[in-house]
Amino acid sequence: MRKRSEYKRGDNQCKPSKERRVTVAESNTLLPFLFELLKEQSRSSVKGLLNRGQISVNGKVTRQFDTPLAPNDTVGVNYGKGKVEFNNPLLRIVWEDDDLIVINKREGLLSVSTDRVKERTAYRLLSDYVKQSDPHNKIFILHRLDRDTSGIMMFAKNQRVKEQLQSNWSEMITRRTYVAVVEGRPEKDTDLIVSNLVENKNMQVFVTLEGDGKEAITRYHLLQTNNRYSLLELELETGRKNQIRAQMQFIGHPVVGDTKYGAETNPARRLMLHARKLCFIHPVTGEEMCFETRIPDIFSSTSK
Repeated sequence: MRKRSEYKRGDNQCKPSKERRVTVAESNTLLPFLFELLKEQSRSSVKGLLNRGQISVNGKVTRQFDTPLAPNDTVGVNYGKGKVEFNNPLLRIVWEDDDLIVINKREGLLSVSTDRVKERTAYRLLSDYVKQSDPHNKIFILHRLDRDTSGIMMFAKNQRVKEQLQSNWSEMITRRTYVAVVEGRPEKDTDLIVSNLVENKNMQVFVTLEGDGKEAITRYHLLQTNNRYSLLELELETGRKNQIRAQMQFIGHPVVGDTKYGAETNPARRLMLHARKLCFIHPVTGEEMCFETRIPDIFSSTSK
């Protein structure tokens, strides 16, 4: 029998101390030198190393960005300043080990970059974080949340784990639960919605009655309602793009704030959809792990 673990939050872990030392070839100043040396990292991440005293010149720690460098000087980058802390208002690391990072993402933050947005994404913030321990560290996308959806997400920290999870996703992801506030009150307090979804040329997903598309299955349960707005718990049995949003629109109760999918009101000034719970089989340990966040206060107050 698999051991099951419940986690609300966890301690960040990092690898043993490492220091990289590089000999300067030609005259320069420190910050431009670091930008070129650590070009695989973002500029904000490089500045963070300097601000935290993780940079040395000829063995002496410096935080001065304009420190002059001469040929044969030695620049040190210390990746082992003990526990690497992560602090960002846009996301919180819920749990981390050598293979996975589980986060709680705020609404408004993209999961990954687009043509317009490169830096301000969950992927980039976490990539900068893991590179502080070792510039060769990487993270890998496993799934996505829409920009305006908040809640639990998971990233892999190596290619092997990514491939193992993605190739066995339906077996290894044992539970995905969302909460949403929808307009009106559904006719049934609980129901299983089974429909086929297709995507149009404008990248909008919708329910089709023609028999084509991909099957999407969602079970919902009414938590509370004031008849104008209803708070639902939604269990995904499939994980299609925009599945909840399209199906809620189809049954006539779009997610509040979701003007793209038919919502007429937006009292919270956000899409009221939150990925509340994620359970999965750890690809290395075989343990079933569950992570859960609280229902956002605005969801409860709007539907009360």
